[in-house]
Amino acid sequence: MDYFSGRISDLIEQLGSLPGIGRKTAQRLAFHIVSMPEEKVKKLSDVLIETRRNVRYCRECCTLTDAELCPICSSPKRDKRVIMVVETPRDLAAYEKTGKFTGVYHVLHGAISPMLGIGPDDIRLKELMRRLEGDVQEVIIATNSSLEGETTAMYISRLIKPTGIRVTRIASGVPVGGDLENIDEVTLLRALEGRTQL
Repeated sequence: MDYFSGRISDLIEQLGSLPGIGRKTAQRLAFHIVSMPEEKVKKLSDVLIETRRNVRYCRECCTLTDAELCPICSSPKRDKRVIMVVETPRDLAAYEKTGKFTGVYHVLHGAISPMLGIGPDDIRLKELMRRLEGDVQEVIIATNSSLEGETTAMYISRLIKPTGIRVTRIASGVPVGGDLENIDEVTLLRALEGRTQL
């Protein structure tokens, strides 16, 4: 039974369809939005629409950006000879919070998972291999410590090793089964500094 009118119920349902938003949070957000001044609601909806229309993949690293190159790839201060491979833009953000990594990233947008039907062609591996044709000295594989992340790391390692480029894996410190976005900066930094060659 619906307790609210159709429009409020629709808003709650739409908000509840977002990842990590349960019914109670969706209700709280819906009531907050309904009580906001109309111009703020319009600004929120405009930002959502404009973001969806204008965000695309960075030409270099495949993270999400609204320009051809993301701020990291376009920065002259970053060492483009060291590429850290991560699964998602959220993982990139987690490492950036440490403030210690000065290289660049490559975002796969997933991990190899035969159980889910995700193979090497379904993630951004071709783009990574294309980048390795330039002056790259090291590839740091920072995929999650899950079965899928480990499978992806081994696959990437086998692809890159014949090129002569140094391939390393982030060290332990990142718990098995843990997602990078949920790990504190000190643990991420320790994992980065203790990486090992594959």
